[in-house]
Amino acid sequence: MPRYSAILTTALAGLLVSGPVLHAAEPGGKTDEQGFVSIFDGKTLKGWHVSSKTGHGTGGRWVAEDGAIVGSQDRRGNGGIIITDAHYANFEVALEMNNDFGPDSGLFLRSTENGKAYQALIDYHKDGNLMGIYGEGFPKPFVDRNFAFTDKPSEIKSTDSIFPLPVSPEKWPDFWKHGHWNELRARIVGNPPTVDTWINGVQFMHWSDKEKHHPDTGGIALQVHGGGYPGGLDLTKLFVRYRNIRIKVLP
Repeated sequence: MPRYSAILTTALAGLLVSGPVLHAAEPGGKTDEQGFVSIFDGKTLKGWHVSSKTGHGTGGRWVAEDGAIVGSQDRRGNGGIIITDAHYANFEVALEMNNDFGPDSGLFLRSTENGKAYQALIDYHKDGNLMGIYGEGFPKPFVDRNFAFTDKPSEIKSTDSIFPLPVSPEKWPDFWKHGHWNELRARIVGNPPTVDTWINGVQFMHWSDKEKHHPDTGGIALQVHGGGYPGGLDLTKLFVRYRNIRIKVLP
């Protein structure tokens, strides 16, 4: 997700030192007019690695395929995360998602190797949510979300949240296009952090933590949840897909 030229000085100020830095010369690293840089070259998993240290399994299956990072359980119940080699502090990350309806995934912000992170939810399944906030791996997990899926990706119901649902359930089928690429975006700043999320350009969450209980920096990770699901879904045959993954490092 990274490419640096004119923004290199600013970027380095917010980039972590605990992991290797991705450089402008790497494939897919063009900086767009908004200051975003690519951290996935569309062809390989260079700059990323699978962690076997989470509670979701030994990592799962992750490949670069058809211009996307594609993930699934590699055997029933076995998942995990794929995480950037580079670490970041304050940043905004954007990607396009076209997941099957069934797997539980997530966009991890400031993730550790064992998967502790502020998670922007990508729970694309019945009773799941997109772009709510969850404390992944925290001693006292917290969650805030303003909608939940029914048993169809085209139907949602509103839930109680500090941030009101910005798209009514009636308008959801026109707003969200299952089977097509939709954009998800998250921003994390400060520590205790404030986290903002967007779906297809519409803000879905504004959330602030009340205390500092996580490192200032960490990786960006994508998740395939471990374990089984009601109904006996075979999650080795259902996939998560992410492309056009890019980051903007913030002061």
